Amino acid sequence: MSASEHRLYFLLQRVAHRLKKRADEALKESAGLTTAQAAALSIIAKDGPVTQRFVADKLSQRESAVMTMTNRLLAAGYISRKRSSSDGRAWEVAITQKGLAALSDIKVPFGEINAVLDKNIDAEDAERLAASLKKILSALDE
Repeated sequence: MSASEHRLYFLLQRVAHRLKKRADEALKESAGLTTAQAAALSIIAKDGPVTQRFVADKLSQRESAVMTMTNRLLAAGYISRKRSSSDGRAWEVAITQKGLAALSDIKVPFGEINAVLDKNIDAEDAERLAASLKKILSALDE
């Protein structure tokens, strides 16, 4: 059967929505973060200090959306922000100790979400699924 006969778009959309909803609930409870905020914090922790534009590009988001997110992370004390030394118009963000603690707090909830995936997709199917999803992403980026 074809992808359309399986209604794969619909199924992918439902799975993605439910995974995100479950992850958002778990992360909110454990660290007061959404999955998007956790993704931004992870980028800042790994590559920081970085500009908000850098975070936006990594997340494939508009810079205005990332600015709103970084303002929330700043207000919560998860990041610090200062003017870029190389571009006076840009802001650089860096993770704080509180932000590092929040990233540590989300390991268990993300582990539980991944356990659901691991329980329901064997290694061989996971390999094929990952390859197929990467191929679709690549095609959509063209």
